[in-house]
Amino acid sequence: MKLSLFVGCCIISMAALTTSSMFDPVLDEAWLGWKSFHRKQYNERNANYRRMVWEDNMKYVAKHNLEHSMGKHTFTVGMNQFGDLTFDEFRHLLSASSINDAEKISSKVFTAQQNIQLPSTVDWRPKGYVTSVKDQGQCGSCWAFSTTGVLEGQVFNKTGKLISLSEQYLMDCSRAVGNAGCKGGSVLAGFLFIKEKGITSEQSYPYTAKDGNCTFNQNDIVATCKGVQQIPSGSEVDLAAAVATVGPISAGIDAEHRSFMLYKSGIFYEPRCSTTKLDHGILVVGYGTENQKPFWIVKNSWGASWGNRGYVHMAKDLDNNCGIASNAVYPEV
Repeated sequence: MKLSLFVGCCIISMAALTTSSMFDPVLDEAWLGWKSFHRKQYNERNANYRRMVWEDNMKYVAKHNLEHSMGKHTFTVGMNQFGDLTFDEFRHLLSASSINDAEKISSKVFTAQQNIQLPSTVDWRPKGYVTSVKDQGQCGSCWAFSTTGVLEGQVFNKTGKLISLSEQYLMDCSRAVGNAGCKGGSVLAGFLFIKEKGITSEQSYPYTAKDGNCTFNQNDIVATCKGVQQIPSGSEVDLAAAVATVGPISAGIDAEHRSFMLYKSGIFYEPRCSTTKLDHGILVVGYGTENQKPFWIVKNSWGASWGNRGYVHMAKDLDNNCGIASNAVYPEV
């Protein structure tokens, strides 16, 4: 995700004209509490505009959750760190690329065993395959978090050690294979680079949420991969088989919706989602059911204050909603 520092002249003019008299005084305390919790600071000219946007998102949250109580939605929304952004601004934060480098890293197609009986629920978190929720900040690096997340699980499966791998290393050092740091990248290109060069730990190469120069010690390399297995595009059946038998799986989704931006709890289903326009990399760590409705357990990279402690339950077996099975992969280690 990336956040442009440029603010249009017309937006600035709107902010300058907006006065506190236009705001709902009932929300004053909530506004101050939200700013404090998320450590938001604005210059004088921008503060009123951000309050106006925040109140509009508050109205959206109230309306959606009222409809949820009436049975119109399967999930709730809530104010989070994106509460002062317009939807257009949020869209500019999303920047997953779709570079197809699979053929360069001995890509194979995952094939589920015939007549395999899958468990009704799967969750790799309590089994040690998943690191804590991370936060990419205002940087288009979701591709790097999706890459490290799935590789962390496979390294644990092979070695029994859960090592938090470095997204910053991939951002700074993998530009030669087509990645662009905070401006976006590809999980497949990330694996191409890791196959050739390996990857460092988060501890030895910490995350900064901004592009930097590639500086690392070869002795800090802690993992690598041999190739990639791709899940047949669009097949939630094969994705479920991979999640159940392999571990967490990297996937891309269409996250370009205010409902996803402000997701809080429940099973996320967005009828306007695309199955081909994927703009955000995530990690599928399991699946389950709630009130007989199946869902995927998805780890995001927007911090633990977003969604359900950093996770989202996404609708499963509903025509590949949001394209969750359109571009799913995992590395061979």
